This record gives sequence, structure tokens and C-alpha cells, in this order.
Amino acid sequence: MKTKNFLQFFTLAAVLLVFACAKDEFVAVDGVCPLILTTTPIDGAVDVPLDQVISVTFNKAMNQSTINANSFTVSDGSPLTGTMTFEDTEVGTTVLFTPTANLNLNTTYTGKVFTTVKDTNGNALQVAYVWSFSTGSVLAPVVLSTDPDSGAINVVLNKVIKVTFSQVIDPVTITSESFTLRNGTSSIAGDFTFDGAIVYFTPLADLSSNNTYTATITTAVTNMEGVALANNYVWSFSTGSLLAPTVISTDPINDATDVVLNKVISATFSEVMDQATITSNSFKVLDGTTAISGSFTFVNAIVRFTPTNPLTPNTTYIATITTAVKNLAGVSLAGDYIWKFSTGSTVAPTVIATEPEDEAIDVPLNQIITATFSEVMNPATITSTSFIVNNGTSNINGSFSFNGAVVLFTPNNPLTLNTIYTATITTAVKNPAGVSIANDYIWKFSTGVSLAPTVISTDPQDNDTNVPLNKVIIATFSEIMNPATINVSTFSLMNGTTNVPVSFDFNGVDVSFTPVSPLLAGITYTATITTGAQNMAGIGLEEDYVWEFTTANASTLPDIGTISEFGGFGGNSGLTNQGLNSVINNGGIGTTAASTLVTGFHDGLTGDIYTETPLNAGLVTGGIFTAPPAPGTATSFAIAQQALLDATDLYNALSPAAMPGGTDPGAGELGGLTLAPGVYQSASGTFNISNGDLTLDAQGDPNALWVFQSASGLTVGIAGPTGAKSVILINDANSANVFWQVGSAATINAAGGGIMVGTIVSMAGVTLSTADNMVQTVLNGRAISLVASVTMVNTTINVPN
Repeated sequence: MKTKNFLQFFTLAAVLLVFACAKDEFVAVDGVCPLILTTTPIDGAVDVPLDQVISVTFNKAMNQSTINANSFTVSDGSPLTGTMTFEDTEVGTTVLFTPTANLNLNTTYTGKVFTTVKDTNGNALQVAYVWSFSTGSVLAPVVLSTDPDSGAINVVLNKVIKVTFSQVIDPVTITSESFTLRNGTSSIAGDFTFDGAIVYFTPLADLSSNNTYTATITTAVTNMEGVALANNYVWSFSTGSLLAPTVISTDPINDATDVVLNKVISATFSEVMDQATITSNSFKVLDGTTAISGSFTFVNAIVRFTPTNPLTPNTTYIATITTAVKNLAGVSLAGDYIWKFSTGSTVAPTVIATEPEDEAIDVPLNQIITATFSEVMNPATITSTSFIVNNGTSNINGSFSFNGAVVLFTPNNPLTLNTIYTATITTAVKNPAGVSIANDYIWKFSTGVSLAPTVISTDPQDNDTNVPLNKVIIATFSEIMNPATINVSTFSLMNGTTNVPVSFDFNGVDVSFTPVSPLLAGITYTATITTGAQNMAGIGLEEDYVWEFTTANASTLPDIGTISEFGGFGGNSGLTNQGLNSVINNGGIGTTAASTLVTGFHDGLTGDIYTETPLNAGLVTGGIFTAPPAPGTATSFAIAQQALLDATDLYNALSPAAMPGGTDPGAGELGGLTLAPGVYQSASGTFNISNGDLTLDAQGDPNALWVFQSASGLTVGIAGPTGAKSVILINDANSANVFWQVGSAATINAAGGGIMVGTIVSMAGVTLSTADNMVQTVLNGRAISLVASVTMVNTTINVPN
């Protein structure tokens, strides 16, 4: 029973839906009855273009036969006529209504779709759809400019009249009645062309000279919306007198003599000429009665005639430009223009110099052979058959190059020793005018006996001593050598039987040999350059060149005097300690300043206290030496004065002036490097140890010496809790043999921690760690300042023996 009732209900609902779209009293059902989704223009649109196509888009496919002039209207009070087209899409049907004529300005239009329109299933639109829109006002077009301008004079006779409007003009409205050009009462016939808002009028015939013309554009001219000019536009201009063009100069000039045979003949006119009127008949160059063939080129008002072949020597030529030549307005020359010129005797080119010269001797085997001519020659005529170099039995192969009047012949291979060469330049060689040299040009030269290159000096010299460990070895030759022949096979640097690897560099006659690693101290090295080293001509040394030198003895340490007894020295400014853990082991501290400028220390020998506080107390095991007042004494002051003198001497002994030749292997950055003994100088003036620890390798020599020269500063470590960096000694390296010469201030591990090594001699102060750092900083060496103070925070200084 329930199933039957449900079926009855479903059937009734279906019937109601089917008939609902056909009756106005039912509400439209989405998806069943047709609806209008969009219109163009939209409801309420303003300033609608006058050529607007009006469209309606339905939500369903519509029955096109139900959509017509009765069911779809557009009206401004009266229905518009037009055509309808249809577009079916996935959305539905779009109806496009194209009015027969453009819409009117400043007019409100109402569109209406009636309920008689139906979809393809016969469902009708339930409620008539009504919307409205309006057109705007359109400005009348105006003439912006004309060419010629109003009042223009001397207008050329072939002038094209140009009018520029404020907007694009409807070409249909431009006619011989709406756009006129008159000479008095006579209308000028012509054609119209269009380019956007520009209209061109081209008269069918040239204008008349000395006449006034009036152009008129009437209000019949409209824009594309049909809006006309507000008023007729009228302007006048006049043509000038008919001035014939003239020839104002020629090249060659009239009656010119000795004209070169490859001359390009030119005529300069008073104005640009019509190229089409310049031909072999209107511009002629005659050799007697024979016309010279050639070609024409044009540059502004200049016409150039290039003869096909060179002119003939000792010949008079007559050039004529006839009245057939016209300007761009079609005006001819007033009369034929005639001039003449003559060529001179043929002047043959000559060879004025050669390299090598005739009969030259001892010519290098890599000689480039050159010939200098009296003028630039035609390169196409210089070949292996017209420029020949012969060694008596065969011709030498090579290549040619050209530099102005100079021809260069480069042999493919070096010349042969003790050989006579004959060079010949034949009469096949010509200048660009085709004139040959008068006769073959022949000269001879000879190569010499083999002149072997020599080594004229070395650095270091033979038997030099105290050579720096970072020395670059230089050999100076008697001439430039072939780099390809100087290598590990022809050069050796030996430490006994051990070969020392080097890199090679070439600078003129100097060859540099740079050891890959620093040399060892106190070692005699043997350098050898073999006969395999050759000059550019392939000639080697006559015999091996051998020399020796000895490096400096690293055990020769600089004399540090009484400063050796100090772990810290504050110049004339004092020393300061912060923290409770600072200690100077195996040495003392000192300053030439008053004792009051030493703070935070007590003397482990005497028990004297120098301004200590509960938070700042440092132990000095080797004594404290200052000027008075007490605990400073005259005796301690004298000791401090001598220490400052010795420290100054040490600073100078470590300077680049006293120890030259220092290198900068890390461009100022020493962190991460492993360095052999030697002298190192910062190129930038500052050394840093920030990219890692610095390792000093003594290579088994306990006397190995390192000197670091920094014209400005020294900074060890970087910021942050793990920023401390250290100097690590390996293979018998000794902290007593490490020296740092610093031109300004030294800052050692400002973050606290790390182990620094060596005697630091600074001009402007040494700072170890910074305030409140509890991590112990270690210096295995000395902190010496010549002027400024030394400051340390929880620092241990272990003075080397």
C-alpha cells in the first residue's frame, strides 16, 4: 500500500513540473525553465559604443525559431531593426542582435525578451526579461595639423598633402567633394590613402610653380561613429619659383691632372637628385669617344661613379651630366654639365725597405721577413709565387699578413743556421690600381753561426748564504727562452739527492722557480739548468748551468736581550689584570710607567701587591718592575727601561727591513694552515687566525724559526663561546722560536680560551681575552707592548726558556 501511494505522488509531481514552465502562475524551477544569465551591455551600462552588438545568454539550449523580432526587442522608443545570430555553448544559447545602423548618441535603450521564447524542450521563459543601457556623447573630430602648414611657401611641386586628425576618420566620408584642393577655381585631382588618423592626398600631377592652393575639408567628413567635423577646415599654401638643380662641385675638379687610375668620380649637386634619372646615358665619362663602364652609388646629394676598370695612364677624360638628370620634383638641370680631367704617367709602386736588409748577416732563426712598399698593395696579388723566400734549394713555406704598406712573411718553421736566403718580389705584385712594380725586387740575407743563449745572472747567486727559506729562485738569460723547454726535465733544485718540486713563471728574459714548500734551514741547495733549455729559435744552452746557495740557519735567533725575562711588558702605559686565575710562570712583568699603572697583580718574589681587589688578583712568579712610587723603585725602574730598549731593538730586528722576503700564503688568514719555518709578511697589513688553528711544523729541526710581520694588527680567534683559536707546534717546534711583529695592536682570543704561541712584540698594546671571561686563555710566549698597555683576563703566560 505504501509503494502505491509513493508512485501516485511521484507521478503528480512530474506532471506539475512539466506544466509549471508553461503557466505564468507557477514559479520557475531551476534546471527546468530557461533563464537569462547575462546580457551585453549589462543592465544600467553607460557610454555604450554606438556600434555595440547586443547579446543575451540563456542557461539552456533555446529553440531558435521562438527568438525573433517579436520576442527579442531593443528600443529607443521605437524598436531597432537588425539581424540575429545564435551561438550554442556548454552553458546555453547566446543570441546576438546586430542593429542595422549605429546607435544614437546620448540615448537610453531598453532590451526585452518575451515569455514566448522557449528552450528545445518547449519550456518557456516564465517572466519577461527587461534591461536598459545608454550611449554617451562623442566628441567631434578636429584637424590637428597639416603638411604643408597654412601659409607655407615654396612648397615643392610633387608635394603629397597630409592631414592629421584627432581621431580615426571614416574613409568612406573622404571624397573629392569633402576634401578638395583648388588652384583658384580649378580642382586638383588626386588619390587618397589612410594611415590611422592621417589622411594623405597625392595629386595626379605635379603642382604648378608660383601658385597659391587652397585645401578644404568639409563637415561631410566624420569619424567612425559618424560624428562630423564641427566646421569646415580651410588652409592655403603656395609653391615657389621653379629652381633648377645645379652641380656645385666635382672630384676630380675640372682640368685636374695626374688623377690616380683607380679614381672614383663624383659630382655634388645643390639638392638630392632622383636616382632613377642618373644612368650611363645621363652621366657619362668618355675616353675620347668611348664611354667608360661603371656603377653608381648615392650619398645624399652626392653621386659617385666607380669605373669597372682602372683608368688609362696619360689620358684625358670628359665627364658629362645631361639635362636628363632631375631632382625629386622632376626639375632638370638647366643645361648639360661638362668637365674634364687627365691621368698622369703610371707611377709604379716600389719596395722602399726590407727586414732583414739586403746582405744582412746573423739573422735570427725566428725572423719575420717584411717588405715596406711605397704605397698600400693589393693583398690578392701577394702570394707564395709573387713573394718568394728561397734557401738555395727550396722555397720556404709561410703565411702573409699586412699592415698598411708593410707585407709580413712568417715562415712556418725556424730558418736554418749558416744559410743564405734569397727573397724575391715579382712584378705580379700590384697596387690597388693594378699597377705592378717595375721589376722583380731581390735581396739576400744569411743566418749566423749558432749563438747559444746563456745564463747571465741568478738570484740567489752562486755560493750565496743566509738565503731566506721562502726564496723565489730567478735565472736571467741573455735572451727570451722558449717556455716549453723549461720544465722539470731541464731545471732541477736538489737538496743532496732529493729533488725539490718547483713551479715556473716567465717574464721576458727572467725565469722564476718557486719551491712548492719553503726551503729547509741551513741547507746547501744545487740548482741546474740543462742544455735542454732553448731560446725561441730552438738553440739550447751550450752546457749545463749549475750554481749553489745555502739557506739561513734557523738557529740564529734574534737577540731579545733582557726582555727574555718578561712574560708581559706594558711599554710606558702599564699592565692590567682582571680575574683571579691569571698567572705569569717563569717570568716577570714590567713597565716604565709608575707602579700605580700596574693593577690586579702581586709579586710572587717580594709579596708586593699592585692594586689587587677581591675579584682581580694575578700572580707574577718572576717579579714586577716599574717606576716609583713604591713598591716601584729606582732599581726596578732601571730594569724596566733597559727591557723597553731591548724590546724596541727586537721589534726592529723582526721588521721587513731587517728580515725581507716574507710571504703571505693565506692572504692574511693563517687559520687552517700548516707552515714550515720562515718569514711571513701580511700583504694587507693584518694577520688573522680565524678559520681554524695554525700549525707550525719544524720538520724535525728544534731550532726552526718563524717570524710573522704584520704592519697593522694581529687578531686570534673569533666571537662566540667556541671562537677561540690556537697555534699548534709539531715536529720539534719550539715556542721560544716564534715571533710576532705587530705594527698596531694584538687581540688574542677575545672570546676566552685557546693556546697562543710565541713572543708578541706590538707597537700599540696586547689584549688577551676580555672582561668576565672565566675560560682560561694561554700564551706560551710573551706579550710585549712598546707604547700602549697589556691587558689580560684569566690568562696564563708561560715564558719560554
